[in-house]
Amino acid sequence: KCIPITRGGGIYQEHMNEAIERLRDGEWLHTFPEGKVSQEDGPIRRLKWGTASLIERAPVTPIVLPIVHHGFEKVMPEKYLFGRRPPLPLVSKDIRLIVGQPIEFNLPELRHSAIAMSRGISFHRMGWPNTSPHGLDEAAQRWLFTHISERIWSALEGLRGLFTTFSTSKV
Repeated sequence: KCIPITRGGGIYQEHMNEAIERLRDGEWLHTFPEGKVSQEDGPIRRLKWGTASLIERAPVTPIVLPIVHHGFEKVMPEKYLFGRRPPLPLVSKDIRLIVGQPIEFNLPELRHSAIAMSRGISFHRMGWPNTSPHGLDEAAQRWLFTHISERIWSALEGLRGLFTTFSTSKV
């Protein structure tokens, strides 16, 4: 049930349409908004716009459930033996998951703000469609995707901070 996303293929690639179809059918869609696997223990990178574009383009606005995990880097470390991953997942590793509060987006209000905020913005065009299904030009889409991504990033980073709290207190 994985959807193969082409790294560098942009947010309007063919497989993103498959993800939108799954959302249209009311299915669960798990995304990794960083756009890559990260095994370092540091702040979450800037999120890619793919998840934000799926939220904006979905026929019914999905509810985002932020989940942060810690410890999977010990199960399949990138540099285990001779700089390679282990042939099988390692066992008896401490894995922790934190599930946050659902995030709901008021897209009609956000689209209105995106149009207002993007007026007069000049930038290098990326060749996106002139307008989205909701009438947003590229500048408004960029504003909207940035706003949605920053809200998700903030929720994820807040959850990530709980790992420090849990590791310093008795659970």
